Amino acid sequence: MDKLTIKAETKIINGEVNLTASKSESNRVLIIRALCDKHFPIHNLAAAKDTKTMVEILEDKGTIKDVGPAGTTMRFLTAFYANTPGKWILTGSERMRNRPIAILVDALESLGAKIKYLEKEGCPPLEIEGGNLKGGKISIDGSVSSQYLSALILIAPTLPGGLEMELIGKIASIPYLKMTLALIAEFGAKYSFENNTIKIEEGKYVGKEFTVEADWSAASYWYQIAALADEANLTLKGLKKVSLQGDSAIVDMYKNFSVESTFNGNQVTLEKIKSKKSERFDYDFSDCPDVAQTLAATITGLNIEGHFKGLESLRIKETDRIAAIKKELEKFGASIEILPNDEIKVNHGSLKSFNGSIETYDDHRVAMSIAPLCLKVDSIEIEEPDVVAKSYPNYWNDLAVKGLKSS
Repeated sequence: MDKLTIKAETKIINGEVNLTASKSESNRVLIIRALCDKHFPIHNLAAAKDTKTMVEILEDKGTIKDVGPAGTTMRFLTAFYANTPGKWILTGSERMRNRPIAILVDALESLGAKIKYLEKEGCPPLEIEGGNLKGGKISIDGSVSSQYLSALILIAPTLPGGLEMELIGKIASIPYLKMTLALIAEFGAKYSFENNTIKIEEGKYVGKEFTVEADWSAASYWYQIAALADEANLTLKGLKKVSLQGDSAIVDMYKNFSVESTFNGNQVTLEKIKSKKSERFDYDFSDCPDVAQTLAATITGLNIEGHFKGLESLRIKETDRIAAIKKELEKFGASIEILPNDEIKVNHGSLKSFNGSIETYDDHRVAMSIAPLCLKVDSIEIEEPDVVAKSYPNYWNDLAVKGLKSS
């Protein structure tokens, strides 16, 4: 599908939503299972394209592995195949072949890996001669992407002597790091995390049944819809009040926009209440950068000012998300400044009827964060809408059921 037009046929949003499962949990547990002596069932595995790609590659007996645009998959598999005997080639989409991976490759090489860049220095595709890794002590920049660190943590228990990592600089997306550590512990690994040093003991993963939680990143779009609607009462299935996912921080964020959350078992009900909204929203997204676009679109729709920090990692996502936030939200009348250190400032604008179309840049989060603004304008035309399959394949159908219809 080249284009999709989305229009809100109602501004009163009620009912239940069966959310897609977390691809962050899914992809980590898939690597753990691949490293485990015993195959075990994973329930509620994400339907996201990134997770399907991970499953297909791990099951494929060939030596050339194409991850497409899946960044987490590329980083986790780089460490996995560096630790797997054989000669492997990891490649991906054009954007993937320009996304940096040198920090992870350098760390793996310090542990004995043999890796060559086949095209652009510091980026995929990679030729990996696997199975030469040993444990030990390394220092690694923790400020760029927690995925590099998680990739190493996942293989660490299988390394002779285990692994000790000293993290240099401000650590990016700590909740994702803690998620990885909690999951390896779930399967028997032992670790400590003190004073920016992670120590993981050598050992074996112990297989056991596992059920993946629903995706809090996907939930963020429903929080956004609740905030932008005239009235809302939505129950999101499969979410835990105490979650491994950093994006669960949206529960507190959206209190600023009159959205209250009530948990009951493994579900949460969102209600739009009558209260005075905040006049501005300032936030440091270092721990949850994936929801920054959602919040930028939310405050644009509510005509609230804001100052966002902790966005450095957005430059190296599926697209340059900082540039995309500015370009696409300004089509709605927002005034957005990009400040030093990749911070952004959203100034008071005048939300206007939207004309033209939204570019999605092969980035699922651009499409999904912009779409709820149809509650504030007549309609929105979105280019390449199928990009949502990367993390939330049923997104457009779920929106349509609630009255945000697409054609």
